[in-house]
Amino acid sequence: VQLVESGGGLVQPGGSLRLSCAASGFTFSSYAMNWHRQAPGKEREWVAAITGAGGIINYADSVKGRFTISRDNAKRTVNLQMNSLKPDDTAVYYCNTNIGGRNYWGQGTQVTVSS
Repeated sequence: VQLVESGGGLVQPGGSLRLSCAASGFTFSSYAMNWHRQAPGKEREWVAAITGAGGIINYADSVKGRFTISRDNAKRTVNLQMNSLKPDDTAVYYCNTNIGGRNYWGQGTQVTVSS
């Protein structure tokens, strides 16, 4: 299983970024995918989730209405569109899946929201 995130960077408050996670090594369409984030000095927190077929989506209250999770099973990617970014969104963002009770993580991509 390999998960590779991309798309992070520096953005001003109110701006947007689109993160992507490329997956390989498992039957992608069969598994839910999640985005998590970890800010400096804080525990990793769950951000959003999408089921294998994309029919069920959930968000943390802190990002609801601003972030959109989506997936393209043909391309084996899961995306996170982040709008109206705030300084509190600054964190390393990770994609994640759980297969057979084991969690798999990417290496993360840094998102910094600052003026």
